Amino acid sequence: MMTNKRYRCSACILSLLLLSGCSKLPSLENGENGAGGSKNVYNMIYFSEIETLNYLHTDNEVDYALCANLVDNLIDYDQYGNIVPGLAESWETNEDMTVWTFHIRPGVKWVDCEGNEFAELKADDWVTAAQYVNDAANEAGNQYVYDTGGIVHNAQNYYDYTEYMLQSDGGKHTTDEDGEPLTPVDEVKPEDIGVKALDDYTLVYTLDQPCSFFLSCLSYTAYMPVNRDFLNETGDLFGRSKENILYNGAFRITEYLPLERRRLVKNETYWDREHVYIDEINARYKKDASEVSADLFLSGETDQVLISTDAMEQWMQDPEAASQIHSMRPDIAYSYFYGFNFKPEFGAKYEPENWGKAVVNEDFRKSIMYSLDRRALAEVYEPYNPEILLQKTVTPRTFVSADGKDYTDLAPFSKIMAQDPHDTALAQSCRDKARTALEAEGVTFPVKVLLPYNPAIVNWDKECRLAEQQLEGTLGTDYIDVIIERGPDTGFLSAVRRSGKYALLLCNYGADFADPATYAEPFTANNTYSFWDKSRDPGISKLFTEYADLIHKADTTYDNTERRYELFAEAEALLIEHAIICPCRVSNGDGYVADRLSQFDGQFAPYGLARCRYKGMVIHDRSMSMEEFNEAYAAWEEERLKHMQ
Repeated sequence: MMTNKRYRCSACILSLLLLSGCSKLPSLENGENGAGGSKNVYNMIYFSEIETLNYLHTDNEVDYALCANLVDNLIDYDQYGNIVPGLAESWETNEDMTVWTFHIRPGVKWVDCEGNEFAELKADDWVTAAQYVNDAANEAGNQYVYDTGGIVHNAQNYYDYTEYMLQSDGGKHTTDEDGEPLTPVDEVKPEDIGVKALDDYTLVYTLDQPCSFFLSCLSYTAYMPVNRDFLNETGDLFGRSKENILYNGAFRITEYLPLERRRLVKNETYWDREHVYIDEINARYKKDASEVSADLFLSGETDQVLISTDAMEQWMQDPEAASQIHSMRPDIAYSYFYGFNFKPEFGAKYEPENWGKAVVNEDFRKSIMYSLDRRALAEVYEPYNPEILLQKTVTPRTFVSADGKDYTDLAPFSKIMAQDPHDTALAQSCRDKARTALEAEGVTFPVKVLLPYNPAIVNWDKECRLAEQQLEGTLGTDYIDVIIERGPDTGFLSAVRRSGKYALLLCNYGADFADPATYAEPFTANNTYSFWDKSRDPGISKLFTEYADLIHKADTTYDNTERRYELFAEAEALLIEHAIICPCRVSNGDGYVADRLSQFDGQFAPYGLARCRYKGMVIHDRSMSMEEFNEAYAAWEEERLKHMQ
């Protein structure tokens, strides 16, 4: 994705939808028919091949989506996003939430790809995983999650020590391979990491600071268990093939030919097998989604087709196909907003000094903010139902709640939620005030507004052109000159956003865990969004200090969720009310789909692996229509608010 510093699995709707679904139609391979009572078989087509089955190493979303069905986590989720027992039957924490004790479900089996039992699941399997992931020699791309939230005791210290030992060849050298001096790191042993097995069924995580949302941090592959004997036996081959991992999840892989096909079958030893309704998944590889037609879906050769907005017209010409197309559930893991750059580093031809003087004026920023018609911008991605994407806050609605109240309904947001964010009259009023003040300070007009985009992201260029029309049409080309610039299609984050080579930029950020702190992170010190913490303007510096103080108070309030959320809401409202950023929408996933799976049957969470899983998915004879989907989505949202813990 375009602007996220880390991978968040929950945002990868394409991968998830290409790895989920079910059908009563005959299997392509064996001809058995679920409708006749033999098997429930799902026939799918996938377009991206996995890199590895080593779930303790990968940071690839396609790998995550498959591995989520092969190995379970300590906790699980229901269809509304509530945490429920998984491989841990129960858990408790101490008073300050720095020690979390989990009681492992007895009798869970590790099996190989043929279903043969290897061992029983034990608490040491999570100790082994923590030691593996945090050993720098294993180069785990998902190691960062141990340093998220409460910070598992000594996990990062062990990683730093093992990294130093690698760079110094076991302490023999004082400089690295580039001749740079190495700072010695005190020894930390693997058993010093704050993950302990008190006995076979009691697991304890010790954190360096209180963390009320630690359970939601356990939703990633880095916190999956691994059997120590099997890991030692396979060594570097772990995860290289279906034979070189063990399975305790709902499915196991019985056939896998890269870039050709793979087959998953229900794990008959699975601890919760009565809630697994798909018996077999046959997947065939295709290089291009455009190769999949409506005929393939209607004939039952595949049970799901992703449909781009460009392909909608062709699908709509067939009444039967048109009646089975619908939107995807908005991805509230990802929030999109326009960010202003307070530390411009772009070329002289775009007049960075002039922009730097203009952007610190609040009326100038608000003139831009109120000129953006966010509904029209959302139509670029969701022309049939753009309202389901719109957001007035950075933290999406239904993401978290406190005491039965949605976070976005808290008092600090009342003014924001009541106001229309698109107001041309207000935009022009702010323009006039800004121009008077800025001309007195030597700002020249029109102010050049560098607006880059990544050509690899479908329709981003269209949104930029529409934003240009809105801004210049409302404010006048004598006030601003929006300059759209094509950025690189690879390395866009490093080349543009993180380098400060923009004036205004569409940004996004994704959730790591179930707490407003996750959406506060991009605006804290030393994060490369807007650079407002680097501004030398006294007014911006004062606002940043106020924001940072609120975030600190919120972060250190762990025993009163309602008060914690109120403080985060105050901080977020400050960002919006002072137009530091302009929230606009959540992700639309990947547009439209014909799908015999209902998205509302399975597990849900706006982060982690829950939506990757087939567990809980049930069979439908037809895909929903657009109307049926909208009704189901509205009902699900209403029920989710009722059921949110």
